[in-house]
Amino acid sequence: MADDIDLKRRELLKNISILSGSVLLTSSAPWLMQLKAGEKKVSPSSRVGIGIIGTGSRGMFHLNVIKKVPEALLVALCDDYPPHLEAAASLAGKGVNTYSRYEDLLNDKAVDAVIIATPPHVHGEITVAAFRAGKHVLCEKAMSIRYEDCIAMVKAQKETGLCFQVGHQRMFSPLYLTALQMVKEGRIGRITQIRAFWHRNNNWRKPVPSWDLDRKINWRLYLDYSRGLMTELASHHIQVANWYLGQHPDYVVGSGSINYWKDGREVYDNVNTVYHYPNDVHLIYDSLVSNVHYGLEIQIMGDRGTLEMEKGRLYTEFPEPPSPLRQLVEDTEKKIFSTLPLGGASWVPDHSVDTKGIPVIDFTPEDENILQLTAFIQSIRDNKPSVELIREGYYASIACLMGHNAMATRQTVYWKKEWDFDRVYGS
Repeated sequence: MADDIDLKRRELLKNISILSGSVLLTSSAPWLMQLKAGEKKVSPSSRVGIGIIGTGSRGMFHLNVIKKVPEALLVALCDDYPPHLEAAASLAGKGVNTYSRYEDLLNDKAVDAVIIATPPHVHGEITVAAFRAGKHVLCEKAMSIRYEDCIAMVKAQKETGLCFQVGHQRMFSPLYLTALQMVKEGRIGRITQIRAFWHRNNNWRKPVPSWDLDRKINWRLYLDYSRGLMTELASHHIQVANWYLGQHPDYVVGSGSINYWKDGREVYDNVNTVYHYPNDVHLIYDSLVSNVHYGLEIQIMGDRGTLEMEKGRLYTEFPEPPSPLRQLVEDTEKKIFSTLPLGGASWVPDHSVDTKGIPVIDFTPEDENILQLTAFIQSIRDNKPSVELIREGYYASIACLMGHNAMATRQTVYWKKEWDFDRVYGS
């Protein structure tokens, strides 16, 4: 079983290694160079000791990812909710230290780096403390629910020089990287708009043993802990938009409401935002939890084509000519319908491009979370934090908060100069 996992991972690293050699991706994904050394086997003594802070669903996910990365060694777990900590400890097995306070885990000398998978309201506090304790940090997105925390986290990394990543695994996805290369090659022309949505049809709640634990377990629904759909879901799509466009938005407008789940939650269950970028491109993002028909998608739209990332397909605006038989059918249909009085001279219907598209990649990609952790470990071993990765995570987090604030205040929220990464990182 372990050999199978290692074989699949090496094949995945091989595919990424090919992408990392692309001149077109050198400036847009320089962090891929960290993966080139990941194909080499490592001795058990050189493994990086990892502590997970927060052992809920996402923390448990990271626990399983660690098992698939030979360079990583799980040495400690922390959670202030005993049932979560006990479940994680059971899965981790013997030899893993457990703590109820993150401060105690940070004092554990076996811990070289931490993965922070707590609610985002304490991401900033724990990240800064971890850096001051000499630990490298991989923090789940979004970085925080407060602008000032995002800034403090970046400054703490700069002061210590330790490695830092934010959990945006799409930056390591073979699918997203190949699609980005297509964009750089001009396959979809000039990007004019990005449409993104993430829909569900459930109340986003987890069962609780007693109502007094609701806010602790269902923290995503309460403003003291989260910004709901924006920080938990939209953050991924906003990061991709920033990345593909090579810039952050300069302002955002939006509307949010609680229009379906009247259950005491404080975060919106229906959000709509429009981000404007300096090159006049728009990112339109919406999300709701009362209809799953359209599910999850991000559409990169250019004047020559569209990339639909979750489908993994490229659609061209000007497809190849159809076969002679298909052309005959289309010509016949046009002749028939052109005689029907559908509207006046100014009413000419535009139809969507009806093609099946072509696949972006010709292989089944493995979990990009494995690649993200591999790159994180390699950056630690090389003592080379990726400033570009920090920038991507920071800009995505700031933009998420802008979107939430635009909805909460019903006003346009503009980017502030004081948020510029170079100003924060250089100050």
